[in-house]
Amino acid sequence: MQIGVLTGGGDCGGLNAAIRAIVIRAAHAGHQVIGVYDGWAGMVEGRGAPLSVKEVAGIVGLGGTILGSSRTNPEKVENGMERVAQSFQTLGLDALIAIGGDDTLSVAAKLVDRGLHVVGVPKTMDNDLNATDACIGFDTAVERVATACDMLRTTADSHHRIIVLEVMGRDAGWVATEGGLAGGADIILVPEEKSDLNELAERLKRHRDAGYSSSLVVVAEGATIEGLPAQEATGKVDAFGHPQLVTRAVGEALADHLGNLTKIDTRSMTLGHLQRGGAPTAFDRILGARTGAAAVDLVLKGDFGKVPVLHGAQIVPIPLSEAVAVNRHVDIDLYHLAASLTPTE
Repeated sequence: MQIGVLTGGGDCGGLNAAIRAIVIRAAHAGHQVIGVYDGWAGMVEGRGAPLSVKEVAGIVGLGGTILGSSRTNPEKVENGMERVAQSFQTLGLDALIAIGGDDTLSVAAKLVDRGLHVVGVPKTMDNDLNATDACIGFDTAVERVATACDMLRTTADSHHRIIVLEVMGRDAGWVATEGGLAGGADIILVPEEKSDLNELAERLKRHRDAGYSSSLVVVAEGATIEGLPAQEATGKVDAFGHPQLVTRAVGEALADHLGNLTKIDTRSMTLGHLQRGGAPTAFDRILGARTGAAAVDLVLKGDFGKVPVLHGAQIVPIPLSEAVAVNRHVDIDLYHLAASLTPTE
């Protein structure tokens, strides 16, 4: 067999670990892997080449993806889905493994409906794919946020400031919640929970009055704060209709208004692509290896239309349609735990 593999959507830690596992697992079974370049763009255009075990043997600790990625949506390209189907013939593919989040896997699910042999691997640093406990890239992003909190705390303490850290999270606050909890943030703001600007300011003033010289606020880019003037995303939308939320600059706007309301020196920082880049954590390397190998096993069994996901300590296959059915929102109990651990006296 010739098995294709692509990485779609945003890059993150653990993608190369998954690619490596796919190539080696397939080679052990006597099959060849074809690396498809730049996500669905490569399948639309029929671009790819064989991957050898030697090529991937040393990539487990590399961030990003050696195959390249894109946010191309074949459904938005003229005859895009038909061209993808044709690329199965052009590249000589018996099956395709698509590594990605809800957008990438939603395309994969539609290809399965067309009768094509496709399986998925769950990847999104937002951790918002349905029916899985964790996705490739999430743990690395959380580690980046926690490290940023540690670093910002020292400068906040030194200058007696409030610092607002904006992190990724369009519709789900997983990165903000777990990163902020691990980093000891004093306030965490997520899309799933409403917050009020004046109430936030009062909390921060009480925190200062209790003798704490600094405060650290972690806010997800998709959070909405009542009383804060509407922050609209003014950048271009991608092929799946998502605006670039960094253009909302919610962290910067929040810092400006909190500074005015509290009369405390307040600064902001947007962590941005630092959450995606660099070496993946051990957890993401292992999760990439486990789900990548499991995807090959599904192909070899002819069990298409599935995606291997983490349930507890086990990797189990579920239908692609289930994985992309809804966005998985943050565990509110975990979010409330983080909120309850803010020092107040």
